[in-house]
Amino acid sequence: MIALLCERFGPPESLVLRELPDPAPGPGEVMVAPSKVALNFFDTLIIENKYQLKPSLPFSPGGEFCGHVVALGAGVQDFAVGQRVAGYCSFGAARSRLVLPATSLLAVPDGLSDDRAAGLFITYGTTLYALRQRADLKEGETLAVLGASGGVGLAAVEIGKAMGAHVVACASSPEKLRFAQGYGADEGLDYSVEDLKEGLKQRTGGKGVDCVYDAIGGAWSEAALRAMAWKGRFLVVGFASGEIPKIPLNLTLLKGCAIIGVYWGEFVQREPRLHLENMAWIFDWTARKILSAHVDRVYPLAEVAQALQAIKSRKAQGKILLSIP
Repeated sequence: MIALLCERFGPPESLVLRELPDPAPGPGEVMVAPSKVALNFFDTLIIENKYQLKPSLPFSPGGEFCGHVVALGAGVQDFAVGQRVAGYCSFGAARSRLVLPATSLLAVPDGLSDDRAAGLFITYGTTLYALRQRADLKEGETLAVLGASGGVGLAAVEIGKAMGAHVVACASSPEKLRFAQGYGADEGLDYSVEDLKEGLKQRTGGKGVDCVYDAIGGAWSEAALRAMAWKGRFLVVGFASGEIPKIPLNLTLLKGCAIIGVYWGEFVQREPRLHLENMAWIFDWTARKILSAHVDRVYPLAEVAQALQAIKSRKAQGKILLSIP
């Protein structure tokens, strides 16, 4: 098989392609041939040893994928050779043969392409967990999404709308706002030219937003928190800006609001039943075109450096995929 490997921590350009022996599935495991692997912001961190998950070298990046079953280990009855499946594996997917527990896989419904299925776990899974289990978002509430045109931001726009929220897309250019509004955002706010706090206050008639979905961090976090409504929920999803903000905690007291951490990977391990329930919703919504699962671009495996750079520079609008030969 061919595998994309991180053999030493460093930038995307340090990743290498290697020929390795094919693995074999053990009891309860399935061997999959991925056709598409989705990349995410954390992939830019994990290869530089800057992420909370620290795999041993060498390892393959890529935490989610779509492909077909090649072989079954002993005791596996829920899947068949040749069946299309998608799954989540934290890291290790960027290779032409992948072995993982059968419990990590879901069957891909007819009418859902490999491209769209490959990127449903991390961004959409994180977002539904954030909005459903962590924020308990209600129909009619206002949701502000920071970085609304990126992969996880676009997922928040779409799932927020599917849950009945009024979605305010926040991004750094008119082009990004038009993109987010094309996928369901009710309003846009360009925080490169407009004050984020005042803009959100203005768009809610002074009440403030009920929920903030923040995958960006940096200076925008405090400004968004200052625009929250009474009993609002501020979701900490990530720090794509590269800066972890230091929030004055007196703001939570004055607003009666909550700052809520969203660690989807740990949720998957601790609450697998709820995770599978969430993913069943997401697959159904996507198959019925309620969610777009929009793909920005598919890169050949050999162009992984360009693919990761598109994510790192926050130029991607939607998902970035690798095509596996």
